[in-house]
Amino acid sequence: MALTDHKPRGLLRLLLRAPIWLYRARLGFLAGHRLLYLAHRGRRTGARREVVVETVHYDPDGPEVVVIAAWGGDPDWYRNLRAAPAIEVRVGAKRWPQPAHRFLGAAETQRILLAYQHAHPHAWKRLAPLLGFPAEPTDPRWPEVAAAVHAIAFTPASPS
Repeated sequence: MALTDHKPRGLLRLLLRAPIWLYRARLGFLAGHRLLYLAHRGRRTGARREVVVETVHYDPDGPEVVVIAAWGGDPDWYRNLRAAPAIEVRVGAKRWPQPAHRFLGAAETQRILLAYQHAHPHAWKRLAPLLGFPAEPTDPRWPEVAAAVHAIAFTPASPS
């Protein structure tokens, strides 16, 4: 059983939510492009919700940033995005009001996760076991794992 099979609770939840205060204080640039602040609407209440997640891919030329929904299989923020678009995304010092987003397929998710593994081998060694991901790029379980992971790409809203 992976640590991320259930929602974080207690002290772990507080630690994972701490970066929200960094973004609220307009200090998101300190995190660079490794973290993404996401404001979204609760699918039942319509209330504003916030979460900070690690990025697995950042393309400044697009610009595009990709995150995965890892905690609890279908975290609340992921289900909320399925119901309604994001209110705001912040990456580093950039702020994208009402960003566009798309849900990635298994092949693209696998490609992005393997690129992350290659770019951040030390982080991957610590994270892969927690997330239930294969440690090696040649592991035959990759297609199955990639199909089960929810990856979302965000881009700035197109000018209308």
